[in-house]
Amino acid sequence: MTTSFGTTTGTLTPTDPKIRFQSFTGLKSSNSIALTRNLRVFPLPFCTPTLIRAVSTPLKPETSTAEPKRSKVEIFKEQSNFIRYPLNEEIYTDTPNINEASTQLIKFHGSYQQYNRDERGTRSYSFMLRTKNPGGKVPNQLYLTMDDLADQFGIGTLRLTTRQTFQLHGVLKKDLKTVMSTIIRNMGSTLGACGDLNRNVLAPAAPFMTKEYKFAQETAENIAALLTPQSGFYYDVWVDGEKFMTSEPPEVVKARNDNSHGTNFPDSPEPIYGTQFLPRKFKIAVTVPTDNSVDILTNDIGVVVVFDEDGEPQGFNIYVGGGMGRTHRQETTFPRLGEQLGYVPKGDILYAIKAIVATQRDHGRRDDRKYSRMKYLISSWGIEKFRNVVEQYYGKKFEPFHELPEWEFKSFLGWHEQGDGASFCGLHVDNGRIGGKMKKTLREVIEKYNLNVRITPNQNLILCDIRSAWRRPITTVLAQAGLLHPRYVDPLNLTAMACPAFPLCPLAITEAERGIPDILKRVRAVFEKVGLKYSESIVIRVTGCPNGCARPYMAELGLVGDGPNSYQIWLGGTPNQTQLARTFMNKVKVQDLEKVFEPLFYYWKRKRQPKESFGDFTTRMGFEKLHELVVKWEGPVQSPVRYNLKPFADKETYEAMEELAKLQNKSPHQLAMEVIRNFVAAQQNGKSK
Repeated sequence: MTTSFGTTTGTLTPTDPKIRFQSFTGLKSSNSIALTRNLRVFPLPFCTPTLIRAVSTPLKPETSTAEPKRSKVEIFKEQSNFIRYPLNEEIYTDTPNINEASTQLIKFHGSYQQYNRDERGTRSYSFMLRTKNPGGKVPNQLYLTMDDLADQFGIGTLRLTTRQTFQLHGVLKKDLKTVMSTIIRNMGSTLGACGDLNRNVLAPAAPFMTKEYKFAQETAENIAALLTPQSGFYYDVWVDGEKFMTSEPPEVVKARNDNSHGTNFPDSPEPIYGTQFLPRKFKIAVTVPTDNSVDILTNDIGVVVVFDEDGEPQGFNIYVGGGMGRTHRQETTFPRLGEQLGYVPKGDILYAIKAIVATQRDHGRRDDRKYSRMKYLISSWGIEKFRNVVEQYYGKKFEPFHELPEWEFKSFLGWHEQGDGASFCGLHVDNGRIGGKMKKTLREVIEKYNLNVRITPNQNLILCDIRSAWRRPITTVLAQAGLLHPRYVDPLNLTAMACPAFPLCPLAITEAERGIPDILKRVRAVFEKVGLKYSESIVIRVTGCPNGCARPYMAELGLVGDGPNSYQIWLGGTPNQTQLARTFMNKVKVQDLEKVFEPLFYYWKRKRQPKESFGDFTTRMGFEKLHELVVKWEGPVQSPVRYNLKPFADKETYEAMEELAKLQNKSPHQLAMEVIRNFVAAQQNGKSK
């Protein structure tokens, strides 16, 4: 099946400063997968910078003039001169916002246009910027820069995301170029943090010095470099074309340039992405066996390093087709877990990744963005066909998937040895929001000790490279700012996540970040009411809309915005994030949540099997039975009073009671209860006289 671009033509006249194009006909498939593109670059006059267009000749004449349907975003991309125009003009206009095309294009640069939805009347526009930090790595210089920018140009807070990046909210259009260029000049980037391309690549955030963790993090960085846009649009817009490219490993350059199996657009400024980039966002995670800190099955591609008995990396297992986003009441949209694609040797991983990306690029839907993620392509084709097509881009057969041990969720909170004489400290940050005294204290510690940091996929922060002599003073000052050791944090909070939602997210239907603190307190109160211990916990995730940014469909209890002040309730995820939750109830008002929580937690307490998690319990019981229990719920059944006292507070009292009991041929407990009953009776008799 040969894939080719349809030919584009354009007209340009000196009297018309705007370039007009006929519609691009999109990527088309015929009967051979070997991509035989004959791409040529045509510079056009009267346009700065030079407009570049990729053109190819179809193998067969077009038999129909009908154009395939394409989304509006596809047209914006086509006409943008590789994501430059009209954004490069819009950022200089006097209006506080940018036009529709630029609103889509700026996502590729790592930003979203937003407005404050709490305010009525004229919209108050601002921009959210998201950094790109493979594996969550943040150099000391970049952290301090982001901290400064939040105060100078943002809303005074930093947001840690579920993809190991920073989000900076509240930046005005007039300050965009200053903020972007400052990030670039201080070891940072926002390129590709949003938009239809590969997003930030996840990896375990723990800075362990073991072969396994170091290799996983190195692999994540190489994949991120491989799939970074190459046409320079980012630097043209924000730093006037000045290049800030870091040196790349030769294996990355070699893999990107390789076109042995038709993965590339020859002579294009974007050899992998072409003019149209990908149909939608694309997410990749890398990890080591057992470590599911990255929610490996929720990604378009999940990469697991396979090691031999000596800890030497041998190759990679690859999952494909995960994704969270969906639309309410449209059953053709759905969250999906990744499934096994196969195994590749260590030296082939970049080529395999590129083959998967090329398959999605050329065959993913571009007509309706609701169905443009790779999970829908795989669901439509089936994994066997998908594997066969990818293998033609890859040039090899995938080997069988290697057996893996059970997955575990790892938070890396608290103090840990790195393995090089230094320690790291994982800090729980509620919903990833760093502000106030916490922000000030973190800045002081990170600056004073010159610490690098890492962001976890659970919206937490890790302070790295801490010498033993620094441990006590750092612990003390962090505790004073409320950054406590995890044993002093409510277990419900430790695994909970929420997206930002209101007031700035344009997609939010109801509260998430602002609502979850109260929801967690109410869950804790229900736990106490039904007799669950403080040490017991469940994974709770809340999102303001069904797009699933906080991955609620993997939670044991997921709350998904379903209308003003109401949630769709999802049940059935597992603590190690390996099972998809399912919809349990729709449109539950926030004030009515206890009516659902109480019976669920009450029967979990009383009917669970040994060590059975809440998610597994709801799956085993079945939703029909659980619905029945919720509908019939009238409150906890009051157990009859049980006088099961334990009167012995110390060993000496017990031994004395034991000696007396032997004399009366009784047990110590029987004698103690008899004494207590006689004492109570005597007191009652005394009151009645």
